[in-house]
Amino acid sequence: MSRTLDGLIEIIEAHDLAFRGAFHPRSEDGVPALADGTPAATLLLVGFTGWMQWPAFEASAEAGDGLPHPLDRYGQRQLQALAATFEGRALSPSEGPPWWPFQRWARRAEPVHVSPLGLLIHPQWGLWHSYRGALALGEHVDLPPLPSVPSPCENCAGKPCLGTCPVGAFSAQGFEVARCVGHLRGRVDNLCLATGCMARSACPVGPSHRHEARQAAFHQQAFLRARS
Repeated sequence: MSRTLDGLIEIIEAHDLAFRGAFHPRSEDGVPALADGTPAATLLLVGFTGWMQWPAFEASAEAGDGLPHPLDRYGQRQLQALAATFEGRALSPSEGPPWWPFQRWARRAEPVHVSPLGLLIHPQWGLWHSYRGALALGEHVDLPPLPSVPSPCENCAGKPCLGTCPVGAFSAQGFEVARCVGHLRGRVDNLCLATGCMARSACPVGPSHRHEARQAAFHQQAFLRARS
């Protein structure tokens, strides 16, 4: 079956996910074969961009059932539905170990770069995007060339993301997780916990795509639970 990229994107968006780029895997990319042993010829990445897909998740059964990991379960359900439609294999960031190399795949699929915070920065979405999964297809889908776009961080004056964290958890040496977690657990009225990471919010790229308060708080609470 021969399918176009535009047709695949339309189906992905109908499942309330954003198309996040694609590439033709090489042996060194670590993309697994399909369930029947067919080598993956195309890998599609899907996820969230800014706040746009958030309302669909909030309205989902997973968001309201009170069980752990609602966003992961929501993403996996949507991925499995897409995999069945595309006759491919669903790959989730939450399955493992071993963990699939999503950051490496993302840099093959989109013009993203590693930011000073360690998060991947996109020229349009800034730091306000995520990868909910990938779809390995056995067919070779025609893809446009990956555009060469420099990192927006290269000419960012002052790197405000590094100087905004109230406890200095980010530096050129990396991210001090324990310092961040201690800060988030230290105060009931913590702005980073209620409205999102202040260092992330200081990034000047894609400000209109910043997470709204409920979305930001959800991710901060999930970050804390993962380190309890």
